[in-house]
Amino acid sequence: MSAKTLLQALSRHKFRSDDEVLTALASFPQDRATDAMLAARRVLHHAHLVDRIFAANLQRHAHDLKGSWQADPPPLDALAQDMREIDAWYVAYGAGITDADLEERIDFTFTDGQHGRMSREEMLAHVFTHGTYHRGEVGRLLPDIEATAMRDVFAGYLHEAEPERRRPSQ
Repeated sequence: MSAKTLLQALSRHKFRSDDEVLTALASFPQDRATDAMLAARRVLHHAHLVDRIFAANLQRHAHDLKGSWQADPPPLDALAQDMREIDAWYVAYGAGITDADLEERIDFTFTDGQHGRMSREEMLAHVFTHGTYHRGEVGRLLPDIEATAMRDVFAGYLHEAEPERRRPSQ
């Protein structure tokens, strides 16, 4: 599997896994604002802000974000819509990227004002691993979510996306 193919699969995995955790969170009673649910929304919002920052960096666009953390995240329905939109953007971006694009190094500025330089490949890898880390954090905050989501493993995604991988080898 080439780096390009891997990153494309990881973008689809992220989309599916984010959708799964968001759907599970939406199934919980929304009229009970628990500390754990607020913490989960904060964590997911942080991951989403990082996704937006790196999408801007990948496009060499400026962004207006001054940080990657907010104490008061948006309501779950708004956050879910925003996350699904950026996840769809990453899937589309990955579908059109070339090997030469992946190798290109881009200068950017972190939200703390420090200089950064990464290849597009490194940026995409960061976004996908960062999101996985924080979905796992949500699973620790809300253990009940495991019953309805959190099959957030890449091997499981590959076998779901390509069922022929489940066939016994010849």
